[in-house]
Amino acid sequence: MAKIIAIANQKGGVGKTTTAVNLAASLAAAERRILLVDFDPQGNASSAFGVQCRLGDAQIYHALVQELRPDEVIQRTELSHLDLIPAGQDLVGAEMELVSFVGRERQLSRVLDALRDEYDEILIDCPPSLGLLTLNALVAADSILVPLQAEFYAMEGLSHLLETVDRVRENYHPRLQLEGIVMTLVDGRTRLSDQVIREIRNYFEKKVYQTDIPRNIRLAEAPSHGKPALLYDISCRGAQRYLELAAEYIERNASEQQQPTRQRLQRTDQREASAPV
Repeated sequence: MAKIIAIANQKGGVGKTTTAVNLAASLAAAERRILLVDFDPQGNASSAFGVQCRLGDAQIYHALVQELRPDEVIQRTELSHLDLIPAGQDLVGAEMELVSFVGRERQLSRVLDALRDEYDEILIDCPPSLGLLTLNALVAADSILVPLQAEFYAMEGLSHLLETVDRVRENYHPRLQLEGIVMTLVDGRTRLSDQVIREIRNYFEKKVYQTDIPRNIRLAEAPSHGKPALLYDISCRGAQRYLELAAEYIERNASEQQQPTRQRLQRTDQREASAPV
């Protein structure tokens, strides 16, 4: 059953869509079954795979508002293990239309729950805002992954996002977890980047991924060619770092899945040790 991860940051220009696209591609390269959901009306995650949604084209809007079957809006990509639900300008009106829906904050959950059995991970590229679309993504998700630029105002923006996550937990989704924080657009030549990363790691500890994503020209060029970085130039630093990030994600989740098993075995051992002979 798929784990659903919302990739979110209310601040634009922090590498959110770049992370969604390239992490999805890198996980697919590791033969994970991946669905990437473009949930941003700008449709940048879609165009990063060469998909341009015109008005009326089947996209996430039609599954969300018009109740088109999820399989009717899924598109295949060049990567055999990666599917895409695209977005376009039709999604702009979704927030206003959803206001009149009963359970308006759970419409994306309805769409994605029907697809859980077909994938290992479902990644949602959220819009850079904290409106009804992002609320739908957070309610649908099991966890949230935050791309965070290594800059002076990073902590302030992150605190606002985490306050929103707390409100979502209190009112809609108590099991929503912080998947982790990925430092993006890192410029290793500046002391400011190092200082910000150090402060974030000190505060959030293991929730911060060890893999940082650097500023990289080839990574920035790839979307204009309609390809994720690993298909555009797999040897570039950006593509290699996202492959490392995918490997770190897989390793972390394997450890989390093993932990409950270890705890159950420990409890079993304790019961057997205390059982009367």
